[in-house]
Amino acid sequence: MKKLIATIALTTAAWAASETQVVMETSMGDLTITLHEEAAPITVENFLKYVDDGFYEGIVVHRIEPNFVIQAGGYDANLNYITPTYPGIQNESDNGLANERGTLSMARTSDPNSANSQFFINLVNNSNLNGSASRPGYAVFATVVEGMDVVDAIASVETRRARELGGMPTPVEPVIIKSVRRLAE
Repeated sequence: MKKLIATIALTTAAWAASETQVVMETSMGDLTITLHEEAAPITVENFLKYVDDGFYEGIVVHRIEPNFVIQAGGYDANLNYITPTYPGIQNESDNGLANERGTLSMARTSDPNSANSQFFINLVNNSNLNGSASRPGYAVFATVVEGMDVVDAIASVETRRARELGGMPTPVEPVIIKSVRRLAE
């Protein structure tokens, strides 16, 4: 059993090393995120455009749904909407990746091809978000490989129902994304 666990750990480390990684620095700690370029090339390219443009600097985690997701990518610390700089992208929810704990997926409207800057991190396995042949899901494009303790800490902060966000649960004290940057390859 120990040998199997060690093999899985080495395989996971090798897999993570072959993909682009970013560091997301938040006011509560850092996350290292592996992007899945092979499975979600359109989504990863879109996300990296926002990263490279510095779009995520100073935005907040604006939605916290315990035992579901935390969401960011669209609001500043005063909960003012930040208009995305790129149009919506093609939905890649049929890429074989599942909305499991620690994965990042693109947020979107009811239009499956409307995802742009907003993303969420799954706090639990959310198979209901995967979609099917008849119903598009939410495209997984990345995985938190370090810092799930930070994600869990963010998920446990005190929230309030934000009238300005239609009653969405948002942190009482802003959780700020200070920066997202590519790790040197």
